[in-house]
Amino acid sequence: MRTSIATVSLSGSLTEKLTAASRAGFDGVEIFENDLLASPLTPEEIRARCADLGLTVDLYQPMRDIEAVPADEFARNLRRARHKFELMRRLGADTVLVCSSVHPRAVDDDALAAGQLGQLADLAQDFGIRVAYEALAWGRHVSTYDHAWRIVEAADHPALGTCLDSFHILSRSSDPKDLEGIEDIPGEKIFFLQLADAPLLAMDVLQWSRHYRCFPGQGGFDVAGLVRHVLRTGYDGPLSLEVFNDVFRQAEAGPTAVDALRSLLVLQEEVGRTTPPASVVPTGVAFAELVTPDAGPVSAVLGALGFTRTARHRSKPVDLWQQGEARVLVNTQGSARRDGTGLAAIGLESPDPAGAAHRAEALLAPVLPRRRAPRDAPLDAVAAPDGTELFFCATDRPELPNWRADFTDTGHAEQGAGHGEQITAVAGQGTRDPGVTRIDHLALVQPWHHFDEATLFHRSVLGLHPQESVDVADPYGLMRSRAVTNPDGSVRIALSVGAAPTDDTVHAQHIALATDDVVAAARRFRQSGGRLLPIPANYYDDLAARFEFADGELETYRELGILYDRDAYGEFRHCYTVTVGRVFFELVQRDGYRGYGAQNAPVRLAAQHIAQ
Repeated sequence: MRTSIATVSLSGSLTEKLTAASRAGFDGVEIFENDLLASPLTPEEIRARCADLGLTVDLYQPMRDIEAVPADEFARNLRRARHKFELMRRLGADTVLVCSSVHPRAVDDDALAAGQLGQLADLAQDFGIRVAYEALAWGRHVSTYDHAWRIVEAADHPALGTCLDSFHILSRSSDPKDLEGIEDIPGEKIFFLQLADAPLLAMDVLQWSRHYRCFPGQGGFDVAGLVRHVLRTGYDGPLSLEVFNDVFRQAEAGPTAVDALRSLLVLQEEVGRTTPPASVVPTGVAFAELVTPDAGPVSAVLGALGFTRTARHRSKPVDLWQQGEARVLVNTQGSARRDGTGLAAIGLESPDPAGAAHRAEALLAPVLPRRRAPRDAPLDAVAAPDGTELFFCATDRPELPNWRADFTDTGHAEQGAGHGEQITAVAGQGTRDPGVTRIDHLALVQPWHHFDEATLFHRSVLGLHPQESVDVADPYGLMRSRAVTNPDGSVRIALSVGAAPTDDTVHAQHIALATDDVVAAARRFRQSGGRLLPIPANYYDDLAARFEFADGELETYRELGILYDRDAYGEFRHCYTVTVGRVFFELVQRDGYRGYGAQNAPVRLAAQHIAQ
């Protein structure tokens, strides 16, 4: 299907918006009136610019407060409309959006509304223009799509149809039965379809619409369900995005336009209109790669955690540190930022690495160019919205290229400092191996304006399932977080965004390492010279009020800086290392618990601010 986007959905000047839409691959645009009024270009120049970019002008919008008004007001409306229709002819737009009236003098009279819209359509027809009447969710008398259609049907004019807007429809009702009436509208009378998603919020619908819309797949609306109903009518117009969002208006137009088109590609797949390469869900984490100008500090932390440097890349300054199934690459190439160690890449175990790369390309995440020596494994990588490189790879599977074959073993035994020691843990728990078994999850801090994009990217490109978004209190604002996982939890990525656009002080990336005994692991780390993040004593006083512990258990947690939580599925014990550059590590004991310790995040964030 053809795709379109309203210029109000992107930031910048009108020229910048048109360029971004074209480069992303859109077929057309809706030109928002304010964008045209602020442009130094004439309508003819804008028309020519769109043609040069391969864009059609699919809609001019909006005209407001037209119908069901007193005669003197309507006469002024027709005069205004004539001017706009002249402008549209110069612009090359053949459809105008008319929103249901919110005018204080508008009356609740469907017959009057139909008659006046019919007169407006008469005038529009003289200019070769169609009128698409849309019900605003906050319209004074017309606020539902079926009411708007009844008025259009009563007017019975060939140049008058309706515009369906997913936000205005779904913000009023989430009941699937309320959408069934869409199929009673003849497809040729649906002149336009505007799409937007939104998070599920309890707030004034006007403010919700003006500030919190997002692209399909990024919110909580069943946009795909609505589109299926529309397509069953025979509608053959474009799928068009109209998204009012404060963050998108401040973000760079180019990446936003790509994210927007990706949302429509995924939507078309969901409704059965396209068949891109199938999703290939990762089955585990092969490695996490740290880039650093100085390997010393992070190597010391890894050694204290029990990792051993087991191999080195044949042709690059990259060391492989391993413990159990957890693998960390330390890369000292010159691309490292001067502010220290950073999490640069993640290797994702894939049952079909080539298929995963093809899926990514089809959804506008092109495979990154990679310099490779002749004998290096052919690994494909794409860039996540935050810039993290995601490699699709296989470990020790004979039928697939093995990334591990690029490394030469150092000859060291697979054990780190203290590995295999029996260290007494909490009273009553006995002793267990304190070693790290695998990577439990990775936490990636997103640029302030890419949080919604990251959710859609990881869901659509990687096939991961988004969990509910949570807000976490930081000493200097709120931090949003949302985890994405594969079905068995072997891949968990926590996406978060800082409290403000410039807030990157302590929100470093981190690697959470699973262990069967976090107390023993924390003791081993500290005895090996590692520094754990100190946790305030007040936190443990609160724990004592909230939970009951075995004798000596809480004192052990206080001593080591271990945090605790539980949910309906089990218990969670975890602690943190101090930050090295822009990365820190978390030791995690997950006994059935399904979350990420969000209850403890404010304490951790405050402690990191203090430590810095």
